[in-house]
Amino acid sequence: MIYLITNRKLIPDNNIFRVIEESVNAGIDAVILREKDLKYDELYSIAKKIKSITDKKNVPLIINNNLNVAKDLKCHGFHIGFNFINNSLPKFNGITGVSVHSVNEAITAQNLGANYIIAGHIFPTDCKKNLKPRGLEFIREIKKNVNIPVIAIGGINKYNIKNVYKAGANGVAIMSGIMQSKNILNTIKELQKNSLDKI
Repeated sequence: MIYLITNRKLIPDNNIFRVIEESVNAGIDAVILREKDLKYDELYSIAKKIKSITDKKNVPLIINNNLNVAKDLKCHGFHIGFNFINNSLPKFNGITGVSVHSVNEAITAQNLGANYIIAGHIFPTDCKKNLKPRGLEFIREIKKNVNIPVIAIGGINKYNIKNVYKAGANGVAIMSGIMQSKNILNTIKELQKNSLDKI
């Protein structure tokens, strides 16, 4: 499973719709729309257009952090950071994912009813320049303690993705590797190829 996490500010030509369409056509498994600076109206407008693209290929669209947009567009999923949880997950008629940064957070997210977790960051990444990566052992420890799917994030590429799967991850989430790619089809196909060789 390869999840695309968006960040329109990383796209060279600033065309998020092109990136989504190319990613969907290349066989991405899910799209998480993560544009945290946008208010409801602008996010809704972008999400609606993206959903029209993802729906054509039956690719799930997951909205990060804006529950109202996720509900109003009847999106497949809603994603939230662990720090935004107050002892319960928001009520949503679809899958709900949680970003976690510790084993205890992963356990709590599962106990609260999360359908999957995104765990990281695993390798060094420009998105988290000043934070030490948690490494593959982090995935191994989480997998020992939860039963829901664990999606690894952070610095994952075609060279290290196989080791991420060997550590037990059920999938990976990619942001800059796809957002900044000059050949999205090739980038995703190479990730998929190494994912298939994971065992």
